[in-house]
Amino acid sequence: MLGRFTVRPATGDDGPFAVWDNAVNGWRATGLADEAAAAQMKADLDLQYDAHGPRPAADVRRAERAKPVQYADWRPGELDAWIRDGGQWIGRVRDRDGRVSWIPASDLRPDGQGST
Repeated sequence: MLGRFTVRPATGDDGPFAVWDNAVNGWRATGLADEAAAAQMKADLDLQYDAHGPRPAADVRRAERAKPVQYADWRPGELDAWIRDGGQWIGRVRDRDGRVSWIPASDLRPDGQGST
């Protein structure tokens, strides 16, 4: 289940940002220096866990090197991992600004393919 983890401002002395685990209703990581670090932690946790616990190894694929892709109106990004979620493969794509999105395989194209 994507959406299990949420980036939130931390409370008290826990640092500026943290990652909340919606499945257990508690903090998964605290004391993260900035929102980008928290988003990276969330993306890594999404690779490791689904709604029920650790993802089965057969449902996770990591690229040796990030691969350039196009998605959503042919925006460029880099694909570095896949997960099987809800019966479909979803790619983890980082855009030029470093933001991570989960994109269904059917919406991804190798960079340079399909653009006009």
